[in-house]
Amino acid sequence: MYSARIDGKPTIFGTSGMLYRSNKPVYDRRPNRCGVHCSEAPHRLSGASRRPQTGDIPPWLPRYGVEWLAEHPDTSVLSPLNDFYRPIVYPREDYYKSTYYRYRTIPNTMFPVWNRDSRLGTKAGVLGVSISDSHIAYTVSTLRALRVVNDRVAGRDVVIVSSAISSDIRVYERDGQEFQLPSGSFDGRPAAMVDESGETWTAGESALVSEDGSTKLRRLSSNIYFWYAWFAFHPETDLYSALQK
Repeated sequence: MYSARIDGKPTIFGTSGMLYRSNKPVYDRRPNRCGVHCSEAPHRLSGASRRPQTGDIPPWLPRYGVEWLAEHPDTSVLSPLNDFYRPIVYPREDYYKSTYYRYRTIPNTMFPVWNRDSRLGTKAGVLGVSISDSHIAYTVSTLRALRVVNDRVAGRDVVIVSSAISSDIRVYERDGQEFQLPSGSFDGRPAAMVDESGETWTAGESALVSEDGSTKLRRLSSNIYFWYAWFAFHPETDLYSALQK
């Protein structure tokens, strides 16, 4: 997810129908130039880059009925009744007739991708984090198991908090604090964490906020990728291992 403002002006993107390193390129409808979706911003295939004005917006992937509605009971839902596709086109992703069911269940990509890495399966899910020129991948399965990870990336302290049942994962600065789950946490992504002194911090949309509201540790950009897609754009990436901590 990105801001659609480039160089201060609103821009409309479309899908090109092509693939670049098995990732879908998009194009800017106004200058009609093709770009590619990568981990930092859309880049023109010519090599020049134009970054959205506000940078990328970190999305998260909770379970709708279990996690999302608990925080957003008054949410609106995009209706499948529209002028483009019939409702039958929108089945559950785990239904065998859904559009990309086979692609999600086969272990490899449809087309060759250069610069592979065998440390993980081709389509292993990873959380990718980039700070300055440093890049690190965390497997979604590890984050779901650990729930809270205190780490250091490019010399900056970060904390990652994760759901145990989905890819609802957030990354925050931690400024030297060590965080853990509060007691009685349910399987979804915790709405709060506890530091080493026992103070409770709220894990908000944009920041990790101290109990008295006086300190805010901002949320950092991150995204969920297939391993091959993250590595194709960041072959110098580190891979987090809990065994090394």
